[in-house]
Amino acid sequence: QVQLVESGGGSVEPGGSLTLSCIISGVTSVIGWFRQAPGKAREGVATIHLSSMTTWYADPVKGRFTISRNNAGSTVFLRMNSLKPEDTGMYYCAASRRTMTASQALGPDRYDDWGQGTQVTVSS
Repeated sequence: QVQLVESGGGSVEPGGSLTLSCIISGVTSVIGWFRQAPGKAREGVATIHLSSMTTWYADPVKGRFTISRNNAGSTVFLRMNSLKPEDTGMYYCAASRRTMTASQALGPDRYDDWGQGTQVTVSS
């Protein structure tokens, strides 16, 4: 089982930036960032394959968010720029050892281990 700990959430005004961190304990292949707004389903935001560094992004965040990892592969970051009110939600990182296609990479059902989440609020 992989342990995941998120941090870096907070409250920002529209147009602001935040960087989320996900510390990974254990062996895994893919790390994904997901978010869930009140009353809405959990949705994929960005994922990264830790070895190949292949990344996938959801359309609403392309060009604004960047997923990356440190050299050791023990921490994954989500840099969020030009934040909008619709980016508000609880952000979770998740781990998977499954093989997945581009269309599967942002699906929560492909991930087995989840962190506790960190809240992001974008409001003026």
